[in-house]
Amino acid sequence: MSRILIVLSAADTITWSDGSDYATGFWAEELMVPYQRFVDAGHTVDFATPGGVIPTLDPHSVDPAIVGRAAAELRAQVDAIADRLERPLTLGDVPVADYDAVFVPGGHAPMVDLYRDADMGRILTDAVEADKVVGAVCHGPAALFSATSDDGTWLFAGRHLAAVTDDEERAFGTADYAPWLLASRLRERGADVDGGPNWEPFVVQDGRLITGQNPSSAGQLADLIVAEIAGPVRAAAGTSAARATEEKADA
Repeated sequence: MSRILIVLSAADTITWSDGSDYATGFWAEELMVPYQRFVDAGHTVDFATPGGVIPTLDPHSVDPAIVGRAAAELRAQVDAIADRLERPLTLGDVPVADYDAVFVPGGHAPMVDLYRDADMGRILTDAVEADKVVGAVCHGPAALFSATSDDGTWLFAGRHLAAVTDDEERAFGTADYAPWLLASRLRERGADVDGGPNWEPFVVQDGRLITGQNPSSAGQLADLIVAEIAGPVRAAAGTSAARATEEKADA
């Protein structure tokens, strides 16, 4: 079967605009739901981080006050693969040719390092040039900024994307402190960012680029990645999975 590379941030805090530090890391649902669907589909999954640093679980992603009764199950799922997470590949050593897809989960952490990581940029550029699947969810699309050439050209300018919306950031209570808002920054750089209702599943597929808006989008996004690996679906640019499903149902 195919091999999928999951790239995780090495950051465990993000510095807010007021100078304070906020705990971050990978968001449990955004990692574990896709990971399990990839494995269930028979794919081999590897993890990589900048410098091979052990990634940190975002404590907010397993806080019952935030994620409800799913918190205990999500923590148990992360614990079940702890031995693998504690031995990530070094991002700079990863040969993209070995993989069929690259996926980046969220949590605010990618806004700390992956968005400007040269190795992340190389991996994304090589993946796109080789027509491999690229996926990211919530704050994970921040990693796409890394694929910027020396002359300032951004690889994903003009592409249709989904990411955590500014409204969701406000609803979560972090918009006033974040160093920048992801959806706004993506638009400023030239991406066409689509969005759905807060916290509802919303996924956009533009060729082999598949992005999701929030944690609840992780399962739908993973299913599209699995389907795209099996055989290019070639969804029309900017057609969200949510819209495509609705259109099929109305037909």
